Amino acid sequence: MKKIAPCAIGILSSLSCPAASIAQERQLSLPAQVVLGSEAQENDTRLPLARSTLSADELETSNLGANLSESLQRVPGLVAVNRQNYAQDLQISSRGFGARAAFGVRGVRLVQDGIPLTMPDGQGQPALFDLDSMQRIEVLRGPLTTLYGNASGGIIQGFTGEGSFYPTLESRSAFGPDGLRRSRLRYGGQHGDLNINANVARLDTDGYRDHSKTQRDTANLRLGWDIDDASSLTLLINSLDQPETQDPLGLTAQQVREDRRQAFSRAYEYDTRKTVRHNQAGLNYTRRLSNDDQITAMVYGGERYVQQYLAFEGDDNAETGEPGSGGVIQLDRRFGGGELGWQRNTELFGLPVELAAGVTYDYQGEERTGFVNNEGRKGAQKRDEFNAVDSQDVYLISTWQLDPRWTLTAGARHSRVEFDSEDDYLIDGQDDSGSVRYSQTNPALGLSYQWTPAVSLYAALGQGFETPTFQELAYQPQGTGLNFGLTPSESRNAEVGLKLRHEQTQIDLALFHSRVKDEIVTGPNQLDTGRNTFVNAGQSTRRGAELSLEQGFDYGITAYLAYTLLDARFDDYIDSDGNDLSGKNLPGVPRHSLFAELSWQPPGTGFITALEAQSLSQRYATDDNTAEAASGYAVFNWRAAYTHAVGNWEVEPFARIDNLGDREYIGSLIVNGAGARYYEPAPDRQWLVGVGLQYQWR
Repeated sequence: MKKIAPCAIGILSSLSCPAASIAQERQLSLPAQVVLGSEAQENDTRLPLARSTLSADELETSNLGANLSESLQRVPGLVAVNRQNYAQDLQISSRGFGARAAFGVRGVRLVQDGIPLTMPDGQGQPALFDLDSMQRIEVLRGPLTTLYGNASGGIIQGFTGEGSFYPTLESRSAFGPDGLRRSRLRYGGQHGDLNINANVARLDTDGYRDHSKTQRDTANLRLGWDIDDASSLTLLINSLDQPETQDPLGLTAQQVREDRRQAFSRAYEYDTRKTVRHNQAGLNYTRRLSNDDQITAMVYGGERYVQQYLAFEGDDNAETGEPGSGGVIQLDRRFGGGELGWQRNTELFGLPVELAAGVTYDYQGEERTGFVNNEGRKGAQKRDEFNAVDSQDVYLISTWQLDPRWTLTAGARHSRVEFDSEDDYLIDGQDDSGSVRYSQTNPALGLSYQWTPAVSLYAALGQGFETPTFQELAYQPQGTGLNFGLTPSESRNAEVGLKLRHEQTQIDLALFHSRVKDEIVTGPNQLDTGRNTFVNAGQSTRRGAELSLEQGFDYGITAYLAYTLLDARFDDYIDSDGNDLSGKNLPGVPRHSLFAELSWQPPGTGFITALEAQSLSQRYATDDNTAEAASGYAVFNWRAAYTHAVGNWEVEPFARIDNLGDREYIGSLIVNGAGARYYEPAPDRQWLVGVGLQYQWR
């Protein structure tokens, strides 16, 4: 394939380019957010933030290949759990940001191939990642991530791989307990200047818990066109269809003890379930104008339909007369946007410098309707409104080569986010229309020092913010209409770190501190209404350390360890009942988390096996820390795979056993959940077997 740039570029992942020596000029490459097909950065010791890269092998090795949580558990600073509930998606938090999310992902930006999977209001859907064609995933933490706008407490970005040079057809099927089956078919190949990578997949499961049956179909297409030696164009199309996914709801502590696989009774009474249809397309264009200039342009758009049956009726309250908003939510969304970026290598004040500047625009418009839930059937309409949010951003980032060892990265981003709601349901006698606008300028600064060719030190400071999502604005603690009294949270972030890359040893150590003002937390009336409302807390602090260590040994043995220490608590928080919660731990955030792996891959055999360990300390379920906490746990997993090639064919059988000790534990928490139903149990011992088959035309 022809290359369009000497260095890789992606969201902050491209701040450094491989260099022969630390004295070489312009070793760093600034982040042009939308460039597709960025090369992996082998030498990232001068990157002034914490960065973890997961390769295609780590994403797919003996896994189901359907959930981002399967591989993200390897990343320090992140907590990523499979809720065993496909109606509510995964739970992902970064250094405590996003831990409150009861559905979707907040506080962490999701991006694939430069195209945002996080909407302009800050809510992301990890199920949209195309894991079947992923070349790598990069997870970024630290103050510099705040340069990427709303809800960027961390960034998870995926890069789709190019199709093989030779046309290749591959199938892969995996089977497990509770009717679990996932099959995919993938094709890739180079046809002249056009590269094709396409796949379709289906997931079926009856679910570990009762009332959690799921079917999910996905389809993805990547077309890459090398226009000439200086420019390229890439088209990406993604589709997800997930009909009538059952929702077992959370359980109380007593219900978990009685039967951890049961669904809450209201799940049957109201037939709680969710249907999702999502389609989107994006186009990336990159051109090198000269040896010193490069432009990137990206446009994307799509549609998303959601229908969700909740665990209550949602009709008017006969006693108080308060109008209901419906127990069936229907969302019909259109979204789109784009970005134009510019990058240049030049000199200022006699110093080599790279400059990157750009503008972005993102929009989502959503028809939101609500209906009475008549025991699983749609009843009378109770809500009808059109909600829109758009964001406009402008950014400027510079990286200065101060001398052969010192590098300074400085930048700022100005974001403007506007929410607007038009109430078309006037039968209740009131108009709940309204709008609110948020704006913020976020600066960030990072300094790195190349101590030796193998070791670097860095420090960084940054300011960030996170607006409420439309789901969090949807209901007021009292009354109807959107909760426009909810304000964005603001953060001040600091980090120092060390990176070592030497032969078979790789070490990353980061110490971080974040102070958050107006933390968005679950509001006071959730237990009465059965739905989520949100308010602002006072101040909170997150401080801790992240360590990752990878060591290679002879005979194909590799050891890996990722550990996080995180102290996250409210500094100043008086709840709506007047209780002083200052000093309480942030719910859903473990103080200790660990992942360890010992793998063996005998050279030249095609065989690999590994033993994994995963552990989380206790997590609190509520802001006041009084509910029964989810106990800490440690579980062990085993996996093995064998790859064998015969002519143009390649076959790969694989097997996996999770929770070898058959440990009973709580996998995920619904923070401040209604009716004290905070707990979502993890499965007991589980198995997975499968086989991949590939044919390549040569």
